[in-house]
Amino acid sequence: MAWQLRRASAADLDAIMRIETSSFGNDAWSRNGMLSELTSSQCYYLVAFDLDAPETVAGYAGLFAPRGAHEGDVQTIAVDASARRCGLGRLLVQSLVAQARERGADQVFLEVRADNPAAQALYEALGFDRIAVRVAYYQPDGMDAIIMRLRIDPAEMALA
Repeated sequence: MAWQLRRASAADLDAIMRIETSSFGNDAWSRNGMLSELTSSQCYYLVAFDLDAPETVAGYAGLFAPRGAHEGDVQTIAVDASARRCGLGRLLVQSLVAQARERGADQVFLEVRADNPAAQALYEALGFDRIAVRVAYYQPDGMDAIIMRLRIDPAEMALA
């Protein structure tokens, strides 16, 4: 598949919430919480779609990274079940890291469910390190969160 990314807006809320609720169930963000994220200047959200189906959102990801801050935080990321295992999650994370760098961050953090080994493997493959555990972080089911961090090298300029 040929993925295209674009900046998310409030107009994408319904599509995002469809994926959010089907992916995370009890852990899903509320509609109002997601809308607040999408419209915040301190956040950067992307949606992804297949070039063959530009009207259908296949995934999304969000970053909290105020400009000039040294840290960013991946707020949420999800890919529709029909688009999984096609490299879209990797592309979304890499795009958030690039945006964090652009905003001045030198590290990015995220939390991932302890019972989600596929996501953990993706983040580790992208260079994230496990740094802590938040016990019973995800409610109401009491699942632990693994906190991961990626140190970002500053962008380098080179002559072509």
